[in-house]
Amino acid sequence: MEITEKTPIRDVLALSPGTARIFMEFGMHCLGCPHATAESLEEACAAHGANVDELVHQLNEYIADLQG
Repeated sequence: MEITEKTPIRDVLALSPGTARIFMEFGMHCLGCPHATAESLEEACAAHGANVDELVHQLNEYIADLQG
């Protein structure tokens, strides 16, 4: 699965709970909130003033490393 700016946070977390660290680095600390996890990466980045392209890049790199 490739992560895009349209991917919901909950789908990324389901893929690997270890991605929570990356979200936290981008200032997204509300990962337990049902509303927050339903947001797309694009929506979350807009709300937190974060760069969606960089977040998507880091998440995809993390997942690729896990898959070897």
